[in-house]
Amino acid sequence: MRFSELLNGAETVAVTGGSVDVSGLQYDSRKVVAGDCFVAMEGGSTDGNLYIDAAIAQGAVAVVSDSPQQKPRPRVAWASIKPNHGRRVLGTMSANFHEYPAKSLGLVGITGTNGKTTTTYLIESIFAAAGKKSALIGTIEYRIGKTVVPSPHTTPESLELNKFFSEAVTHGATEAVMEVSSHALHQERVFAVPFDVAVFTNLTRDHLDYHRDMDSYFAAKQVLFAGCGAEPPRAVVINADDAYGQKLIAASKLLGSEIFTYGLKDAHFSTANGKHELSPTGTHFEMSTPAGDVKIDSQLVGKVNIYNILAAAAAAHARGISMEDIAKGIAALSHVPGRFQRVSQGQPFLVVIDYAHTDDALRNLTSVARELVAREGKKNRVITVFGCGGDRDRAKRAMMGEAAGSGSDFVVLTSDNPRSEDPLRIIHDALLGLRKLPHAEFTIEPDRKRAISLALRLAKPGDIVLIAGKGHEKVQITREGSHPFDDVEVASKALHAAGYADDFSGKSSAGL
Repeated sequence: MRFSELLNGAETVAVTGGSVDVSGLQYDSRKVVAGDCFVAMEGGSTDGNLYIDAAIAQGAVAVVSDSPQQKPRPRVAWASIKPNHGRRVLGTMSANFHEYPAKSLGLVGITGTNGKTTTTYLIESIFAAAGKKSALIGTIEYRIGKTVVPSPHTTPESLELNKFFSEAVTHGATEAVMEVSSHALHQERVFAVPFDVAVFTNLTRDHLDYHRDMDSYFAAKQVLFAGCGAEPPRAVVINADDAYGQKLIAASKLLGSEIFTYGLKDAHFSTANGKHELSPTGTHFEMSTPAGDVKIDSQLVGKVNIYNILAAAAAAHARGISMEDIAKGIAALSHVPGRFQRVSQGQPFLVVIDYAHTDDALRNLTSVARELVAREGKKNRVITVFGCGGDRDRAKRAMMGEAAGSGSDFVVLTSDNPRSEDPLRIIHDALLGLRKLPHAEFTIEPDRKRAISLALRLAKPGDIVLIAGKGHEKVQITREGSHPFDDVEVASKALHAAGYADDFSGKSSAGL
């Protein structure tokens, strides 16, 4: 591909050597090979402009730079772009290089604080029920059919994203669903990506170490609905029960997108009469939709998953899927890794692994557990193991402590990816919230493995043990580095050591 073709539609200031043939595109100088174009842009941790000469030495035949200080090099094609426009240009160039593969896919993008991962899995399951081949990009993994790649980022850079879309199209996918993080939207990692349907789940306090305040956090989410270097989505799906969702509804009306709302009542997709049936093995309700009412039987547990189901159903409807296939796809999904994932070794109490790592998510999680123990009519307990992440929003730690204490009968406060911080300092911050509650019962165990074992030893028949924060994650990150750590495996082994050894494999069970 000629350099000028690669730059088609990109915001350039000056270009020389447009007729040069380019065989590849890279923004990491270490990956450059002969014939590549190197995009040198300022990033969060380093400036790619520092590595221009290294990229040329490795064979780059063209360079795109967002630094006014950098001057064209001899015998190399060159494009100068505006400062801080590197990711925009990379997005356009990536789409050009891969021949805009997203245009061949019905792309659904999902953003919000909570529920993104479960909603993507539900939509993927619905697509499968409808006989459509799809691709999935999210926090846990990237997937095309049965081909699975672990996820390094919730939303990848545009170069990897367009490469993935290209591979999906090559493998026959016609649909794609992806989580779109606020970081990715703010950093324009999805620039020039045409979303057909955009979904908003909710907005609660998270990532304020990055966005600084809720207004900035919401502004980043709004980008998905306004279009990031592309037209606004044809259709939007918005949680009408969320205050920020109401703001998005008003904005989307002005942009001309078709709007589908969802909520427990008074929305396009809702629970009929606001009623539902919750059990330890699933959730059942009648769903009211523009295409008529449909009975929903899901293996997912909890009121929060009703929202996820409604969002997924609305998005699938916007993509033209029938209500029959929507109901089938919802019923077919047994569980989502690390999202209310049950661990069963034959013990007489429920053990649940969940990714809940905000105060709102902890309230939702403990609320589900509280509703389940109340069904039995006995004085069973909710025991919660949780910690707060290091090098993140410090102000939310006390809020998490208060949320865990309010919804639990007993809390085991521990570590959760302390990163460069002292785990005891993080625990102290969370304690401030727990101590607001005069009747809260808790203990402190900084070692997460010991904390999980302690909680399981405390559990009695009928209790629910919630192990929150890490979910699907496979490592614990400390100042010494990353160490293998899987809550599911640790809980399974602890149960085995306690004498519960039915079908021991170190893996979880979708059932009880």
